[in-house]
Amino acid sequence: MPASISCSPSRLSNAAPETQDAPPRGCRPRPPLKKHARQASRHIGHERPRERLLAFGPQALTTAELVAVVLRTGTRGCGALALGHMLLDRFSGLRGLLAAPADALMSSNGLGAAKACVMLAIGELNRRALEEALAAGQPLADLHQAKRYCACRLSHLTVEHCLALYLDNQLRLISAEEVSRGTLTQAAVYPREIVKAGLQHHASAVILAHNHPSGTARASEADINLTQHLKRALALVDIRLLDHLIVAGPAVVSLVEQGKL
Repeated sequence: MPASISCSPSRLSNAAPETQDAPPRGCRPRPPLKKHARQASRHIGHERPRERLLAFGPQALTTAELVAVVLRTGTRGCGALALGHMLLDRFSGLRGLLAAPADALMSSNGLGAAKACVMLAIGELNRRALEEALAAGQPLADLHQAKRYCACRLSHLTVEHCLALYLDNQLRLISAEEVSRGTLTQAAVYPREIVKAGLQHHASAVILAHNHPSGTARASEADINLTQHLKRALALVDIRLLDHLIVAGPAVVSLVEQGKL
């Protein structure tokens, strides 16, 4: 999530130019390329992002170029690619951009309601795609998939949230629900509420996950005590606690992998 970025203005007519709004910070206009220069740039692989995507596939584009394809257009005096760079910088990367709320997106230069809605929709589709994969597969056999999903849901949050994944007897996802949210350092989790929801969903197993906004990727003593308390409470109604995941930014810690469950 470039020191300076050049943006090409629209082609000018012979008429006197109209007064333009100042471009967003980080953009400065440059003269348009002459025809032969534009053709030469195409020959050395400098096509616009959409053209490069069609020619070489999405994997050939940078993250900023992919954002530019989504945005489609920039603003007066600042192209879509420069705008993509600025958004990634403002939100500290793609994860922050896709997790940003509507008001934060719409307060960004160059993003109106339409573009903000597109970014919000893409973020939600990403979360739903991971959730769909969990529902179709076996999270215990593929813990990486569960980790990815929990990181997508929790890693960008600035206060502590706790999430419970309720699974059926084939370890497929029934529901993923927030069970608590708290302050920067803690959230109150009530095992009886998780047990109650587990019974309502006819769940056979649960995966618990919460984030550490501080970025500390290790279980605290309180985390371990909660895990053991919840494990005993769920066992009384024949529901297994499969794992407790701790999300700290991009890192996800499994208490099962650490031998603490």
